[in-house]
Amino acid sequence: MKVILKKDIDKLGSFGERVEVAPGYARNYLFPGGYAWPDEPRYANRVEGLRRQIEEKMEREKESALETAARIQETSLTVEMEAGEEDRLFGTVTEMDVAVKLQEAGFDIDRKNIEIEEPIKKLGVYKASVRLHPEVEAACKVWVVKK
Repeated sequence: MKVILKKDIDKLGSFGERVEVAPGYARNYLFPGGYAWPDEPRYANRVEGLRRQIEEKMEREKESALETAARIQETSLTVEMEAGEEDRLFGTVTEMDVAVKLQEAGFDIDRKNIEIEEPIKKLGVYKASVRLHPEVEAACKVWVVKK
C-alpha cells in the first residue's frame, strides 16, 4: 500500500515522501498515529501546501537567527571567577555560566546550544560558539577576570 508521510520516520522516509508499506502497518500504526495519509491526490495537494508553510517558517527562523547572530557577535561577556596562583581558576567556566551571562545580556539561549572549544581554567579571553539554527552559528568573546 502506498502512503504519503506526514512526518519524518526513521528507516522509512521523510515528510512528503511516497513510500510503499504493508497494509496492516498503514492501517494499524501510520494512519491512527497521524504519521501518514493514503496516497491520494487530495492529500498530495495538502502536502505541497504544508511543505510551503514549513519552508517559509524555516526561512523566517533563519532570518531571525541571522539577526540574533549579528547581535551576539558584537557582544562581549565578562565572567568573574576566583583565581589563585598563575591565574588558575578555582573551578571551570562552563556553558551554563556563558548561558547565564547571555541571558543577562538579553539573549534567551539554551546552554545545550553553547559550545566552548576547551575547558576554561585560566583567566583570559576565550571564544564561545552559539548554535541558533541548523545553518546559523555565532561566536562571542568571553572575558574571564579575577573576582
